Amino acid sequence: MEDRAVAFLRRLLDAPGPSGYESAPAQVWRDEAATFADEVTHDVVGSSFARVNSRQDATDAPKVLLAGHIDEIGFVITHIDKEGFLWFAPLGGWDDQVVVGQRLRIAGRDGDVIGVIGKKAAHLLKEDDRRRPTRLDEMWIDIGADDYDDAARRVAIGDAAVIDSQFVELSGDICVSRSMDNRVGAFVALEAARLVAVDRGAVDVYAVATAQEEITFGGAYTASFSVAPMVAIAIDVTHATDYPGADKKRNHEVKLGGGPVLSRGATINDGVFNGLRDAARILGIETAVQASGKSSGTDADAMIHSGAGTATGVVSIPNRYMHSPNELVSLSDLENASKIIAGFVQTLNADSDFRPGSTQARTAVS
Repeated sequence: MEDRAVAFLRRLLDAPGPSGYESAPAQVWRDEAATFADEVTHDVVGSSFARVNSRQDATDAPKVLLAGHIDEIGFVITHIDKEGFLWFAPLGGWDDQVVVGQRLRIAGRDGDVIGVIGKKAAHLLKEDDRRRPTRLDEMWIDIGADDYDDAARRVAIGDAAVIDSQFVELSGDICVSRSMDNRVGAFVALEAARLVAVDRGAVDVYAVATAQEEITFGGAYTASFSVAPMVAIAIDVTHATDYPGADKKRNHEVKLGGGPVLSRGATINDGVFNGLRDAARILGIETAVQASGKSSGTDADAMIHSGAGTATGVVSIPNRYMHSPNELVSLSDLENASKIIAGFVQTLNADSDFRPGSTQARTAVS
C-alpha cells in the first residue's frame, strides 16, 4: 500500500468517533475525499458523501453506493458522583471482560480528558465474585478528580469516550488499532472511488462513510434513501478464523492477508455477488466466501429495506479480535478490496439488470 494511503488510514483510525459522535473521523474522511471527488458533502445524521461522476458520454447514469460505516464502539458519560467518579453506558456492543482497566479518551468541553476504567481489585473480592466477569454497570471511570465539581469542570453528562489505543504497524502488513471496525470500511469505500475517478465508467459512484451503524443503522437508511442507488455495497469487517479456537464451521476459512471476503446469502443479490467474484478473478485476487442467513449484520441490511430497495452486496475485511481495544487487519486485504470493488463498478452501465432471474443474477456460481 502506498505511503499516502497508509497515512490517511492512520489519521482515520486515530480520530475518536463512536456512534453518534463521528465528527472527527468524518472530517478526516471528507478532507481526503476533497483531493479527488467531484462533490463532497455530509448530512444531518452524520454520514459523509464523496461523489465521482460517470464519464461525460454516459447519459442518465445509474448510481452505485459504496458504504463503510465510520463509527466505532465507545462509551457515553451518564453520571458524575460526589467523589468525582464517572459512570457510563456503552455505545455499541462490548465484551465486558476487555474493558476492565483500559485507558480512555473522553471528548470533554475544553479538549480530551484521559481516564481509566476502574473496578474493585481482585484482592478485595469475595471468592464467588472473583470467579465471575465484572459487568459494565459495576465499573466506573477515574479521571483523577478531587470531587464532583472538579470532574464537572472537565467532563459533562453526554460526553463520549473511546479506548485510548492508537494505530500500530505490527509486522509485515499486519496492523492493529481500536477502530478497525469499521473505519477500514469507510477507507476502502473512498479508495475504491479514487480508483474509479482515474478511469471513469458509466455510473455515478457515491462513496459514503455512514454514521451510527453500531447502534441504529441510521446512516445507511438515510444514505440509500437519498441516493437511491441501483447497487449498494456494504464494506465491513468479518471474523477471521486463523487464530486458536476460531469457529470455522460458522465463519468458514478466513485469514488475514488471504484476501477480502464476499458474502452470499438470502439478503445478498446474486448478480452483485457474481460481479464482485468475477472482478476478483480477472484481477487475480484471492477471495473467501461467507454465507449469511436472514441478515448480514452490516449496513446492507438497512439498504435493502430503504426506499424502493437496491441490489446489495457485502465485501468484508478479515479482522481478528473484533470489538476489542486491539483489532488486527492486513493492509493487503484493504488494498485488494478497493481494487475488486472498483473493477466491478467499471462493468456497470444503464443496461445492468440485477432483478432475480436476470442474466447477471443467474451467472453460475462455482
